[in-house]
Amino acid sequence: MNENNPQTPWYRQVAAVIPRHVYLKSIGTTLFISLFFGAYFYVLKDPAYPPTVMPKTLLDHLIGFQPMALPIYLSLWFYVSLPPALLATRRELYDYGWAMAGTCLVGLGIFYFWPTAVPAAHIHWAHYPDVDLLKHADASGNACPSLHVATAVFSSIWLHHLLRRFGAPLWVLLCNWGWCIGIVYSTLALRQHVVVDVAAGLALGVLAAHLSLRRKSAP
Repeated sequence: MNENNPQTPWYRQVAAVIPRHVYLKSIGTTLFISLFFGAYFYVLKDPAYPPTVMPKTLLDHLIGFQPMALPIYLSLWFYVSLPPALLATRRELYDYGWAMAGTCLVGLGIFYFWPTAVPAAHIHWAHYPDVDLLKHADASGNACPSLHVATAVFSSIWLHHLLRRFGAPLWVLLCNWGWCIGIVYSTLALRQHVVVDVAAGLALGVLAAHLSLRRKSAP
C-alpha cells in the first residue's frame, strides 16, 4: 500500500507513516526534550542580567485564573511529538529537528541576554497543589517570548501541513488548531505568561514554521 495514494484513507496513511524510523523518532524526540529542559533551567537560574518584569495588559486582567487548564498546558510535551511522528523520511526528520532546535535556541538566547519574568499573581498557590508544583518546577522567569506558545504554534502549523498532505478532513484540522489554542490559553490562565509573552511566542513560532516549510518546499 502506498500511503501517498490519494485513494488511501488519510488515517491509513498516518498509520503507515508512524512506524517508519520509529526508533529515531522516539529516541530523538526524548533526547531533544531532555536537552531542551537542561538548557532551559540553566538559563532560568543563571541569566546574564537581572530579569525585567513584563507588563500586564487589559486582556491579562480579563482572563481569569483557571487551575483546570493545567492538563492542557502539560499536553504540549505530547503535542510537540506529533509532527515528527508523521514524517516519513530521515531527511524530513532531520530538517524538522533543526528547525525546532533553531526556534528553541532563539528563545533561549533571548532569555539569557534579556531575562524576563511574569509579574506576581497574588494567588495563594498552596490552595492549588498541582499548579503549585508547576510553579516550583518552572519559576516565573524565561517569560518573553513564551517558548510554550512558540513550540505549540510551530507544531500546529507543521501538523496542519502534514494532515493536509494526508487529506485529513476538516474536523481533524480544526481539532489540531483547537488543541493549539487551548495550550496558548493555558499559559495565560495558569499565570505562566502574560499577553506580551504570548504575542512574542506566537510571532516566533509562526516565523520559524513559515521559514522551515518554505525551505522544505524549495526545489
